[in-house]
Amino acid sequence: MKRGLLLAFLLILLVACAVAPSGRRQLLIVSDEQLEPAAAASFEQIRARYPELVDRDRQAMLGCVVEALTQKLPPRWQRLRWQTVILDSPEVNAFALPGGRIGVYRGLLDRFPDQDRLAAVLGHEIAHVVFRHGAERVSQQFAAATALELAALAREGGRDPRSRELLALLGLGAQVGVLLPFSRLHEQEADRYGQELMSRAGFDPRAAAELWRELAREQRGPRPPAWLSTHPAPREREAELSARAEALLPLYQQALSAGQRPNCTPP
Repeated sequence: MKRGLLLAFLLILLVACAVAPSGRRQLLIVSDEQLEPAAAASFEQIRARYPELVDRDRQAMLGCVVEALTQKLPPRWQRLRWQTVILDSPEVNAFALPGGRIGVYRGLLDRFPDQDRLAAVLGHEIAHVVFRHGAERVSQQFAAATALELAALAREGGRDPRSRELLALLGLGAQVGVLLPFSRLHEQEADRYGQELMSRAGFDPRAAAELWRELAREQRGPRPPAWLSTHPAPREREAELSARAEALLPLYQQALSAGQRPNCTPP
């Protein structure tokens, strides 16, 4: 029985392997289509929590930036019905969910009103959707939970007095060894792809580094150790984005030469 469950689990892991746009192999046990109901429900819950800001100028600017970015995506992702709302909250944040749902908090627009830095944020969030990071996170959590159940069976259904301690250690290993590092990798992939995407769309890639440089200057309070953090440190992020911006300048200049310079700033 236990051997059969283990073989079935290994078969699922083998079949579920996919390749991310970066060429990295990723575990995708669930599909975007399977996540669609949950993504839609989460989006509506967020909209119910925060009132939608009715501001035609800002909505037009946001729509302009999103359209310019998504036009440079592969056809599959261009066909999504990208939906964008402004949430009336001072939080400096934004998100994108499977299915093309984008939420931008008013605080982000207050803090970074120019189109280039806004494109840096939205390019990053759109990259999470294109890389299917949401489905990958769910798949990782499912695999980790299943592995713990198999470990419990291996310890005679938890009857061993040491089994609880063992499972706690295995849980820590799954969290630190699998889930958190992949979250950091997701952020790095989204940074790279988002910065390239904004360059192709005619937005200045140097704005991504400028955004994180400003956030790094204002960083307050202690940060968790790097190996327990799901996000790269702001200063590390700014340095990497700054270095890549120089390499992306020719791509940005090529977009400008082709007349692809969005004019998303309200009059």
